[in-house]
Amino acid sequence: MSLEIKVPTVGESINEVTIARWNKKTGDYVEMDELICELESDKATFELNAEKAGVLTVIANEGDTIAIGAVIANIDTNAPKPAGSAPAAAPKATIKKEEPAPVKTEKNDSYASGTPSPAAAKILSEKGIAANDVKGSGKDGRITKSDAMNATLKVASNESKTREERKEKMTSLRKTVSKRLVAAKNETAMLTTFNEVDMKPIMDLRNQFKTQFKDQFGVNLGFMSFFTKAVCVALKQYPAVNAYIDGEEIIYHDFCDVSIAVSAPKGLVVPVIRNAESLSLAEIEKEVATLAGKARDNKLTLQEMTGGTFTITNGGVFGSMMSTPIINPPQSAILGMHNIVERPVVRDGQIVIRPMMYLALSYDHRIIDGRESVGFLVKVKQCLENPTLLLTGGQDPNKMVLGL
Repeated sequence: MSLEIKVPTVGESINEVTIARWNKKTGDYVEMDELICELESDKATFELNAEKAGVLTVIANEGDTIAIGAVIANIDTNAPKPAGSAPAAAPKATIKKEEPAPVKTEKNDSYASGTPSPAAAKILSEKGIAANDVKGSGKDGRITKSDAMNATLKVASNESKTREERKEKMTSLRKTVSKRLVAAKNETAMLTTFNEVDMKPIMDLRNQFKTQFKDQFGVNLGFMSFFTKAVCVALKQYPAVNAYIDGEEIIYHDFCDVSIAVSAPKGLVVPVIRNAESLSLAEIEKEVATLAGKARDNKLTLQEMTGGTFTITNGGVFGSMMSTPIINPPQSAILGMHNIVERPVVRDGQIVIRPMMYLALSYDHRIIDGRESVGFLVKVKQCLENPTLLLTGGQDPNKMVLGL
């Protein structure tokens, strides 16, 4: 019996997928539920397993774009399973162990052609010249001290440089990202406002509690949890930043589903932290670690990447000093974090050195006014520069940070 392997339905809005990789090839015997290939949609990567055991025949190739429901392979369920390749145990016998024949060494092995003398080797090392780039004039081609002293470093000419080009097909994910970014630029009245934040209070707080935090919760206390909490406070105060336009209506949210931009092997993805406003620092850090791990392994589901109300992106991990992030539709705003750099600033009339970070809020001016965008960013700044008040609400900071 021949069983057809079809592309399954992987999401409501997905009509086609790309075959990212075949884990099995034609003629392989596959077991039931064994992974046979990986499918890539414009949003995520999915695994396809064998529905029954048998011999596989591949129909579609890697890189092909296939419609949902199309046949990509067949499995011959009547084909016998190949016999095991392990040989039968041989009867025990006493085998005489043979000693290896002695290796004959030549007296002048160290004087082979191209071998430098100790003095020559030292000179070549100081000059940074490889021995195989020098022609020896000594006996049997040995490199002498004189050869080494006269040797010059070869400089590669333009003739040795390549000017090759290669062409690669865009993945479904990359094509979708491209379309969405262009649409965001063309269909929104996007502006960006900037501010800076003194990260010393957060860094001091992290240094104070990081060991206890890691011991108690099993995750590190990072910057993302502080930024997420600060964003949630600001979103509650400025709800338009947490809303989006639907036709001629504005949809407001009384919850904060914060999308976290993550760089994955196949492109940028934005998994969502649901109801971030109700989570503790530890819960946020655990969720970030889980989602980032899934992103690196291409294991994120559609549900984990859809429905965010606001996005945070951290270009600072790559060394970015300043940027204008692009809105993630249909959201109306995105916050960009950047590199932390020690700079001189004025505090109480004195010039001091502080670890400073630039913040950038890109927003859709159709729904968010300048007053709201600036106020939102100022509120985030205030929360980050006074994290104790942000977290405690007047309670004991030791208990609050550790979730006691």
